[in-house]
Amino acid sequence: MNKIISVVGARPNFMKMAPIFKELLKYKHKIKHLVVHTGQHFDANMSDVFFKQLEIQKPHILLNINSRTPLSQISDIIKELEVVFLKEKPDLVLVYGDVNSTMSASIVCSRLTAAGKKIKLAHVESGLRSFDNSMPEEINRIVTDSLSDILFVTEPSGVKNLIKSGVNKNNIFYVGNTMIDSLRSNLLQAEKSNILNELDIRDKKYFLLTLHRPSNVDNKTNFINIIYTLIKISKAFPKFDIVFPIHPRTVKMMNQFKFKSNLHDIKNLIITEPLNYFDFMKLMKYAKLVMTDSGGIQEETTFMKIPCLTLRENTERPVTIEVGSNTLCGLDSNKILNTISKIVTGKYKKGRIPKYWEGRSAKKIVNILLKKM
Repeated sequence: MNKIISVVGARPNFMKMAPIFKELLKYKHKIKHLVVHTGQHFDANMSDVFFKQLEIQKPHILLNINSRTPLSQISDIIKELEVVFLKEKPDLVLVYGDVNSTMSASIVCSRLTAAGKKIKLAHVESGLRSFDNSMPEEINRIVTDSLSDILFVTEPSGVKNLIKSGVNKNNIFYVGNTMIDSLRSNLLQAEKSNILNELDIRDKKYFLLTLHRPSNVDNKTNFINIIYTLIKISKAFPKFDIVFPIHPRTVKMMNQFKFKSNLHDIKNLIITEPLNYFDFMKLMKYAKLVMTDSGGIQEETTFMKIPCLTLRENTERPVTIEVGSNTLCGLDSNKILNTISKIVTGKYKKGRIPKYWEGRSAKKIVNILLKKM
């Protein structure tokens, strides 16, 4: 029997893994699949509840990494995963997205393979590039892709980027997006959420905001610029609430910079705790628009055809702009306000759903893995 280990560490990883986890269960007579959660992000709303809602069992192995800095976190994850891989002897390791846990697992696989242990590495969501090496995620992507044996791609730019970097095209598989698999399969459950009533908001009468990137919240100047932009949005569009599920990192920096009062002075801003998957999905579906610096949310809004304003200078997901409902705004207040105006007045573009985002990506991935193993 072959053994696969999935390494996850943050909320987006869970959504990308869940459809693959369920598909692999169909082959449990052939494949033993273990889930290792590094604990990179770990609290009830950011982790545990997602496993429950996505209907996947809790991780077989939880490492509980609790490091103070990104570099020490990477170091600790590498040390712990080496112990796990040597003990479990997987034939293949599956990694997801672009978090520190993904790159760390890739490095361990590479080093153990070089030492004769022969662990294949498969990367789900390969080839995405922002071409901004100041982003930690970009380094994680580049390193992981360079070490992977099997590379699963979500959009055409991924194939192009990998081939340009010298990856053998026979190892590249354009399969679509497992995060969209999760979204599609959970829409009915999400519809049951009571979050709109709980927040006392109405369909298409609010804007949804998420913010967590270090370039936005760790940078004092950028963070205050975002707050000033929110104040302008609040005044320009007073009939719309702004719903802001606030990320733990953002809370930490808000308190450190003493910006709490600035945010709470915005009259129609509704700040909430981090939300579970179903609540957040329903908020997205019924929002007039979404403002975000997240990568995955650019994809989810594109699938839902919800207008998205990305508060970054670049995106590693160009299909969401070229085909979907996303616009790259950076922190340009005028561009943000003008884009919102177009959306509110019905003059914004109509997005389309990208190729292969039909909910069958996990099935394709597992079929390829079975052949490769």
